[in-house]
Amino acid sequence: MSEFVTGHPSTHGDSYQLNTTNLFRQAVVTHPEQEIVFRDAAGAWHTTSYAATWHRVARTTHALVGIGVGPGDVVGVLDWNHLRHFELYWAIPGVGAVMLQMNLRLAVDDLAYVVEHAGATVVCVDESLLGQAEELAARCPQVRHWVVMSDRPLAEIETSLPDPLDHEALLARQDAEFDWPVIDETSAYSACYTTGTTGRPKGVFYSHRGIVLHTMMWAADQAVGDHDNVLLTTPMFHAQCWGLPQVAVYARARVVLPGRYTAEEIGVLARAMVDYEITVTNGAPAIFAPMLEYLRSLPEPPDLSRARMISGSTEPPLSLIKGYHELTGASIIHGYGATETAPLVTSNRPKPSLEGRLGEEEFWDLKRSQGLPVAGVDIRLLGAGGSFLPHDGTSVGEICIRGPWITESYWKSGGADAFHRGYWRSGDMGVITTDGYLKITDRLKDVIKSGGEWISSIDLENALAGHPAVRRAAVVGAPHPRWQERPVALVVPEPGHDIDFDQLRTHLAATFAKWQLPDEILVVDDLPMTSVGKLDKKTLREEYADFYSGR
Repeated sequence: MSEFVTGHPSTHGDSYQLNTTNLFRQAVVTHPEQEIVFRDAAGAWHTTSYAATWHRVARTTHALVGIGVGPGDVVGVLDWNHLRHFELYWAIPGVGAVMLQMNLRLAVDDLAYVVEHAGATVVCVDESLLGQAEELAARCPQVRHWVVMSDRPLAEIETSLPDPLDHEALLARQDAEFDWPVIDETSAYSACYTTGTTGRPKGVFYSHRGIVLHTMMWAADQAVGDHDNVLLTTPMFHAQCWGLPQVAVYARARVVLPGRYTAEEIGVLARAMVDYEITVTNGAPAIFAPMLEYLRSLPEPPDLSRARMISGSTEPPLSLIKGYHELTGASIIHGYGATETAPLVTSNRPKPSLEGRLGEEEFWDLKRSQGLPVAGVDIRLLGAGGSFLPHDGTSVGEICIRGPWITESYWKSGGADAFHRGYWRSGDMGVITTDGYLKITDRLKDVIKSGGEWISSIDLENALAGHPAVRRAAVVGAPHPRWQERPVALVVPEPGHDIDFDQLRTHLAATFAKWQLPDEILVVDDLPMTSVGKLDKKTLREEYADFYSGR
């Protein structure tokens, strides 16, 4: 750890607090007319402005205060990429409360744990997710208010939620101006919980200071400005949509909100890319790949040459990167990060010094790496002996990250083994080249990344082994052409027991979300073990590497 020293006092405005509210408030001063385009629950597109949305943010904040929300309180949001969700991004932290991002992909037990563990007392829920909210209500007694968000009056909606409140009715009687408080910048503005970790999800509480600095970095790194059109593709309920909502407003860009969509409705996103001339968006290869196929089906390929498509979650295939470039001119920019890192910590940009040094194939291969560390973060490689390794392109170590928007602890959790000398340990193994580019080579944590979300193989194994018909179980991630990885489960039956696959899946469904369940459960006579008696996951991963691609 470097020595900490105090130098000469400054005369700068160090008492001026970095608050998320100021990002929007200042944008409205200069760009009140800037557009926000949004898609409603019925699939229709509408256009509003920064100024009109800012008035609704103020009304929303008044409504929250009116139902008892104050500084330090936690307000959950269960919603898609809708306009109301976008408004809550500013309204909740604007009063000093914490916006809890509720990942609707989690199993109900895990999501209920998140609500209770974070201490949420109010939950705002979209009408389309009332069924999920009703399941949560029975498990979350500390939630005192459930606020229903809909274009319809609450009187027309059937729900078993206890004493639900009508979001729009609350807003209708509020003032369009709010006397925004100055919030200590080290206060939490939002919270997100990790997925796929062993045991329960872990809470990361983001500070106002951290997200504002992350926003400034993000906008500078990708040169986002008021000439840009920004499509929020990544779900707003997880990892704060990678910080893009704040970046778009900070840059005074046009914001495009696609509402609710599924991978099967990829045309919604593809058409938005073309119709609204999108220049900045974010997403995973699992979304960008079918979007490319849709664009290929159009009579004329669109010109997206100004588009920077930030691709995360998993490494984008070279065919995807080249495909967008050749068809539309769009740039797929690989980024790396996690819930714990706010999330952007690397960005793949070819350095000017590499021009002329790299051949065409070398250039394209470089685009697959995780990229250069962004300004403001410190990335090291941790060796087996606890020392940091050189950045020579060959030394492989665990990727460790430190910076103003990197978590230093988990909420109400020790988690000391996740940190080393102030650095967060990612669990990913990698190398850093002499040119500064990070490349992930392996995964230290026994987790599976499917469609941008983590699945704990250990938790799946423990659940399978808990079934009376299963003697031993192993779960590994196998490469998948659409979802990057999918779990494959292997079970050794107890003597005298037959494996009922439907029964096993029902057993797992009590704990895991549907998308987390193994696509295949295979019965085997035995499982390979290492010399120290542990499951030999490396051998299993190699054996089943072509399990899905071969099909």
